[in-house]
Amino acid sequence: MPIRPFKQVDVFTATPYRGNPLAVVLDGAGLDDATMQRFAHWTNLSETTFVLPPTEAGRAGGADYRVRIFTPGGELPFAGHPTLGTCHAWLEAGGTPRASGAAGGTPRHEEVIVQECGVGLVRIRRRGHRLAFAAPPVQRSTPGPALLARVAGALGLKAPQILAAQVLDNGPVWLGLLLDSPDTVLALDPDHARLKELGQKVGIASVNRSQDAIQLIARSSREARSFAGHDAPASHEPDLVVRAFAAPIGVNEDPVTGSLNASLAQWLIADGHLPAAYLAGQGECLGRAGRVHIERDADGQVWVGGESVTCITGTVTL
Repeated sequence: MPIRPFKQVDVFTATPYRGNPLAVVLDGAGLDDATMQRFAHWTNLSETTFVLPPTEAGRAGGADYRVRIFTPGGELPFAGHPTLGTCHAWLEAGGTPRASGAAGGTPRHEEVIVQECGVGLVRIRRRGHRLAFAAPPVQRSTPGPALLARVAGALGLKAPQILAAQVLDNGPVWLGLLLDSPDTVLALDPDHARLKELGQKVGIASVNRSQDAIQLIARSSREARSFAGHDAPASHEPDLVVRAFAAPIGVNEDPVTGSLNASLAQWLIADGHLPAAYLAGQGECLGRAGRVHIERDADGQVWVGGESVTCITGTVTL
């Protein structure tokens, strides 16, 4: 069996073992679907990725590489932490972007990488040590009351604790719930078996109103847009507390979830719950301290960013 370069990367953290781990096979050429799926199941991580050359269409669109993303239970068309972690690993292994500088409205001091995946081409920008991906457009809809009631029951929630709900689809589909307080979010002890039966991934969030988030939300759109082109404001505590339950794809709770945070950002910023730039925290209940930097730029594009750190470098027989 071939020996292939391999990295295990921790994403949405600068401190090893405090974010969301990702397995990256840096040369997936010649692997069939069943082999990729079997290896992803074996790693027992929330996601495993395989780097491939771009397709002809992808290369024509500017793609630097193609990635396939697998959970223990199946393949995903897009996912956030695998996007950032794979890009980090690819760059660290010597990958060179075909283009850098100004692209798609980004400032000239930024380097731009283009990833091809199941949802198409995804732009990733690099500023110093931080990578951020351009969130794919999200399709939003109101969940039916029967589904909402069943999910609330599986989570142990009462109706007054749910302030708002949306079905969010940016490749992965999440039922997003905005709850009344971070304490409610952190206290949840879901019935994962029931969530798996329902076949519904659920993203839970609450605005942390005990700090500067209220002042940020109260600012005008013009003032909020002043953050465009800069990182989210520094904060010891996140402005949004997030948890992600994904039993239907074999992951009871995901430590830090880029695709969910991307969808939540587009929903919550658009509806006025959060400002154009904020910091999300996820993973506390799993002993992690993930930090996701959100920014909506002057063109309305939401960027989802964070730091990554390599924990394992080596080879895999595959």
